[in-house]
Amino acid sequence: MCKICVFAGTTEGRELVEFLVSRSVSVTACVATEYGETLLPESEDLTVLAGRLSGEEIRRLLEDGRFDMVVDATHPYAVAVTDILSEACRDTGTEYLRLLRKESGFYPDAVYVSDAEGAADYLRDRSGNILLTTGSKELSKFSGLPDFAERVYARVLPLQSSLEACGSAGLGAAHIIAMQGPFSEEMDIAAIRYASASWLVTKDGGAAGGFDAKMSAAKKAGATAVVIGRPPQRDGSSFEDTVKILTERFGLSGEPDVSIVGIGPGSSSAMTCEALAAIERADCLIGAKRMIEAVRTPEHRVFEAIAPDDIAEFIAKHPEYRRFAVVMSGDTGFYSGTKKLIPLLG
Repeated sequence: MCKICVFAGTTEGRELVEFLVSRSVSVTACVATEYGETLLPESEDLTVLAGRLSGEEIRRLLEDGRFDMVVDATHPYAVAVTDILSEACRDTGTEYLRLLRKESGFYPDAVYVSDAEGAADYLRDRSGNILLTTGSKELSKFSGLPDFAERVYARVLPLQSSLEACGSAGLGAAHIIAMQGPFSEEMDIAAIRYASASWLVTKDGGAAGGFDAKMSAAKKAGATAVVIGRPPQRDGSSFEDTVKILTERFGLSGEPDVSIVGIGPGSSSAMTCEALAAIERADCLIGAKRMIEAVRTPEHRVFEAIAPDDIAEFIAKHPEYRRFAVVMSGDTGFYSGTKKLIPLLG
């Protein structure tokens, strides 16, 4: 059994841990908080280390663990951790792989700044309420804004440390939104309206971090987005490419879970609870463009196809997805491509 250490500070990191333990890989997952530990699956093949590690502690972990590979799935803005981790891997002779989420596209209606200090400087002489979605560690950069306690709201993780940081910065309970993301566009709109925010401060967390949903929500709610740009990044692989690399490198195998889902006319109110659940838990949606657009969320990865041969081939060639939902119109038992697809799935 191969041994892999995953620094799982992102949604993709947690998904990678789930994928690896489903393939009977011995995994050590490092997360910054005890809350992050609760988001990981329970498995006899999984060891979770909760808490921030120093460079020396990381080096000792790699020396003692003798891992076949370390996967750095930390946040794109946690460049200091990435530098420490890559240096520790080099010093201990441990193979290193960076899992890096894709950067989002440019939004012309947004204001782009280089860092949190730049965002605070930009907002200093501008009126209107502000919704911060940059985390509790950045609050001190904004605490000097005029009328900070009256017009600034912060969305942070539901952790005691986050609440304490908000309190130390001077925010009252009514100005704290403590929730775990990523969030839907509707949730973002609700938060902006709750804060009566004219400004939404965010980082480019990519699709997995709900960035596009936030940008769309800001526009619909009449707020201007202030985007803190990404710091320079070292080369990395997408989630899909990371899984392919690990699958080929260690000969991982496993059967995917495939649901064929009849979506009826396409509205959620016309679907069964089982159909909605299968779509929600799917890593990847497959189907005609019209079907996919009717049910997808920003978090879903998709593949547009209607030919059974194409669908079966895609599933076979993409082990990075564990749960597929093939969406069909109407009832899959009477009129659809199901009859031809099922034999191809084996």
